[in-house]
Amino acid sequence: MTKRLDLIFNGKGGVGKSFFAVNFVQYLKDKNIPFSACDCDNENSTLKRFHGDDVQFLDLSHPRGLDAMIRALDKTDLVVVDCRAASTEVFFNYFDEIDLPLTLKNLSTALTLVTPINQEADSIDQLNRITDKLQNVCSYVVLRNTVHSDSFPLFENTVIRKRLLKELGAKEITMSKLQPWLVEELSHSNLTITSAVADGRLHLLDRQRLQTWQRKLYGQIESVTDLLLPIKS
Repeated sequence: MTKRLDLIFNGKGGVGKSFFAVNFVQYLKDKNIPFSACDCDNENSTLKRFHGDDVQFLDLSHPRGLDAMIRALDKTDLVVVDCRAASTEVFFNYFDEIDLPLTLKNLSTALTLVTPINQEADSIDQLNRITDKLQNVCSYVVLRNTVHSDSFPLFENTVIRKRLLKELGAKEITMSKLQPWLVEELSHSNLTITSAVADGRLHLLDRQRLQTWQRKLYGQIESVTDLLLPIKS
């Protein structure tokens, strides 16, 4: 068994990191896949707010704050981390400090970065920073967040996309837009989609909308489980 560390990682805010993290952790619960989860944002703690005691905080202000995500691999084969915005340098410095490639080797762990992008150039620039730093130390899943548009003209023909797909073995998945009133209702009630559907307070039509959206996202996740879940020998 090779363990897996999944970092949902993009230094730009508002690209959908936490929204994907909440739904990915729910996927793991729905599929009965053991995991540990960490939230790096103790001010806007979306992942912790939705999944409660199943999530621990990582204090990025503490010099050993990120140790908890590595130590969690002692107890579980899968660790998921929702990395807050503007934390790229914190993680990069930490990777240098612990000699990331050697640490991963000693722990028999594969690292995957799930990098959400939108139509803004800043989110794509982050991909350049990440791949320049980590290169083939990890695997990459590029998450196209279509909340604002289904097209990604700035990303389609970039050098970084070609490098990711041809040289680094990256895979791409899509997170479709969920209707704003449903996002607001989930946030207001602190309910995941699975919980909201089971709760029954929403009208049948909205529950159907939620289930349809969730089914599409789960299908996307299923297409890249070889990069997201522990590897069985």
